[in-house]
Amino acid sequence: MPQNPPLLAVTGSTLVLAAPPRIAPPPPSRRVRDERPRPVRPARVWTPYALLFDLPGARGFTTGNLIARLPMGMFGISAVMMIAGQRGSYALAGAVTATGMAATAVVGPWTARLVDRHGQARVAVPATVIAVLGSLSLVLCVRTQAPAWTLFASYAATATTPNIGGMARARWNHLLPPEARHTALAFEQAADELCFMLGPVLAALLCSVWFPEAGTLIGAVLLLTGMLVFTAHRATEPPAGGTPTTRGPSPVRVLLPLLGVLLATGIVFGSMEVTSVAHLAAQGLGAASGPVLALQAAGSCAAGLLYGALRPRPLPVCLLALAVAMALPWAAAGSGSLALLALALLVAGVATAPVMVTAMALVQRVTPEGRLNEGLTVAVTAILAGIAAGSATAGQAVDHLGTTTAYALPAAAALLALSVCAVWRPVHPVGAIAPAGE
Repeated sequence: MPQNPPLLAVTGSTLVLAAPPRIAPPPPSRRVRDERPRPVRPARVWTPYALLFDLPGARGFTTGNLIARLPMGMFGISAVMMIAGQRGSYALAGAVTATGMAATAVVGPWTARLVDRHGQARVAVPATVIAVLGSLSLVLCVRTQAPAWTLFASYAATATTPNIGGMARARWNHLLPPEARHTALAFEQAADELCFMLGPVLAALLCSVWFPEAGTLIGAVLLLTGMLVFTAHRATEPPAGGTPTTRGPSPVRVLLPLLGVLLATGIVFGSMEVTSVAHLAAQGLGAASGPVLALQAAGSCAAGLLYGALRPRPLPVCLLALAVAMALPWAAAGSGSLALLALALLVAGVATAPVMVTAMALVQRVTPEGRLNEGLTVAVTAILAGIAAGSATAGQAVDHLGTTTAYALPAAAALLALSVCAVWRPVHPVGAIAPAGE
């Protein structure tokens, strides 16, 4: 008995020291879950896009981005249907929309420069308001039978519309390290394809089922709403770039070789669309034009998402695949089979997404710091100029050479883009020379 107190004392001391593991040991499953919470989630392995939207504010600004981007595919067809329906002239409608595109080519880079200098929210919101007022003015002038020049002036005012896709890419560039930006760029390219696939369909439906001005009015509401949601997420906004003297050389000078590649790629897009519409109409299948072109855009959208989950490829490899794919519609057109042509256009659409994702990554890489939105807008302007040139050239080819031969134009433009890239050495802002197609 006398030995009990020392024994109890020793035992008590031992119990105190050993109490945490012996009395209430945590379950093994809980201990593993606490120590390694993220690697055990399979969604992170199979869906790298989930990592993008884990970033605070990413879901919010992406929602606004998609809402504001959808009208980009609506305004052109809405204006054509509204003006032609009220004035009875497709020539006037085409001239008005062409004027708007030309004004955008001039005003767009200037607006983007202001965005880089002063910040997205400070510039994008008032610029969007001006563009929306231009759309409302166009509706009013068409409705009241105002002189034709008022239509040109109203539609030209919409050129202040900010490049929402460029601003979204600038945010990803600000939020993500370089090794994680490939997936974000692929997502943005897929969003472009989706919006330009659904936009014309929605616009045509609104103008046909409701009234001719419905497409323009709904598009204006979506643009303003989406831009307000996008700019409300200020925490994800990249900082302003400062004054011109501190923001490096002009993006046009730095991007000039790459702009040639993008211009030729735009010719591919414009000529393919016009040639496909003309070919199907000549075959008595004009009603199939919309679904077939939508299939091409869907292929590009799906390929963009898949490409974002894979390792990026050099630009020459992507352009080579594009050149091969663009030869398929040319071959299928001679067969007279709608199914073969649709399949060929689907494959051609799949080949376009890697080109655009890789090219935009290069634009982001070589654009001087603080002028990214301007550089992206200049790149988009080059693509739009190529689309316009490709559409006009394809129209001439269809009239003089026939629709089957006109399919050679997209293939030739893809080869031209590959040739320009083969001799291109992108110059980085610091003056270093990178290998072609880096």
